[in-house]
Amino acid sequence: MSGVWVFKNGVVRLVDGADSLQGSNSRPRKVLVHTPTDEVISSYAVLERKLYSLGWERYYDDPDLLQFHKRSTVHLISLPKDFNKFKSMHMYDIVVKNRNVFEVRDT
Repeated sequence: MSGVWVFKNGVVRLVDGADSLQGSNSRPRKVLVHTPTDEVISSYAVLERKLYSLGWERYYDDPDLLQFHKRSTVHLISLPKDFNKFKSMHMYDIVVKNRNVFEVRDT
């Protein structure tokens, strides 16, 4: 007997491994939001425009990453080249380095 125990609506049941994978996909997805405009960041092009307006500059040191640097700080934002690999840890990095401008929300 193999599978995963799932607790849902007050009931515990044993489900097949494939069923448990479907359950893990039901977690709320995170999105990065530009709070002044309430705009969801849907691509790196949109994010880049917002960061440029805040004084961030593109940094071309690593060809495998998108990096941004702000001259007035020691901060460096490093993001994967592929937007599909843009995860909540990257979003929170942007939020911490741009207080009151971005926030992470559940969809």
